[in-house]
Parts: sequence; structure tokens; C-alpha cells
Amino acid sequence: MTRHFTPPTRQETAPTAILIDATRCWRQARDAGHPIQPCLADVLAAHDCTMLAPVLDSLCLFYEAALGRPLAVGKASTLSEDEHLLLGLLDGSPPRACLDCTDSAASALDCALCSTRIMLALTLGGPAPTLQ
Repeated sequence: MTRHFTPPTRQETAPTAILIDATRCWRQARDAGHPIQPCLADVLAAHDCTMLAPVLDSLCLFYEAALGRPLAVGKASTLSEDEHLLLGLLDGSPPRACLDCTDSAASALDCALCSTRIMLALTLGGPAPTLQ
């Protein structure tokens, strides 16, 4: 039996590309001391989702606080461990408890993850996520 390749949909590929582009932009803007949200908006325009700038700014900020150190990003097609973990946290594959952080940092990160899931679903036209 021959199986035909079904290309992934925008909903399947866009969140990963958006998050990696935004995370790397966030890191670069933060390190350079540039205003973060305008830089994010420029990068997100390529994905037709500039409205995600505030939610992704918050996500990166709270993720870095939960890590307790600067967020490490990869280069080109190589993802850093921090990027892999962030993508996993967004899709719910590892429990957020995998991060050893204070209760307040954990609570803030949980809210940022939830907000990001909702905004990605709304922006990409996908189904609303199941909230736990």
C-alpha cells in the first residue's frame, strides 16, 4: 500500500517557528538593551501575528525568571535545551514541575503558558486549548 505524504498544516508548524523566532528575537533585544515588544512585533509580522508580541514577551520574561538564569537560545536550525523545554511546556509534554523555582515564579509561568496557548490558538484559528 502506498502512503501519501500529507504536508503539515499551518497550525502544526507555525507555533514552533513563531516561538523560536520570537524567543531568539527576545534574547537579542534584551541583550542589546533595545525595546523588546517593537522588536518582537517586527519579527512576528513575518508570521502575520504581531498581536502576539505582548504575550510572548511575558512568556519569555517569566520563563527566564523560572529558570533563574538567562534564557539560552540556539542558532540556525539547532535548538537549545531551553528552547526544547519551552516548546514542551507549551504543548504540555513535560510537567512544569520539572523547573525548580519558587511558587511565585511557577505561578507566573503557568499563567504565561496558559495565555500563550490561548493566544496562539486564537491567532492561528485553531481550537481552543483544554485548560487544566
